Amino acid sequence: MDGGGNQGDSMEINHPQTLAEVTRHFDHYQQAIIDNDVAVLNELFWHNALTLRYGTGENLYGHAEIAAFRGARDPRSAARVVGKSVVTSYGRDAATTNIEFTRAGRNGRQSQTWLRMPEGWRIVAAHVSYRDE
Repeated sequence: MDGGGNQGDSMEINHPQTLAEVTRHFDHYQQAIIDNDVAVLNELFWHNALTLRYGTGENLYGHAEIAAFRGARDPRSAARVVGKSVVTSYGRDAATTNIEFTRAGRNGRQSQTWLRMPEGWRIVAAHVSYRDE
């Protein structure tokens, strides 16, 4: 697979319209991180008990745990500078997003799985970690 075309005939990778939609939502999420807009962050995570977020010091299962974490977090700890970013769509209803970032002098990474739901694009799984120096 060449990373930018079709995998057989069943799945189009990086369909232009789908990729643009996911990228727009992903950018909206990144701005919400910078602004500490908890309402937007909570909206973009799937409101379901199956949603998960593994963080730098926490494992959160279900939208309720994720929302509680967001509400209690010190907003100063969320500021970061985004480096390399990769958005990939798989078919018309699934995508992954990955970034490298720097926060408080530490290098980290974030990965997310996005699915198109009836209510729109939502994050169903996320992982944030720091790289060992």
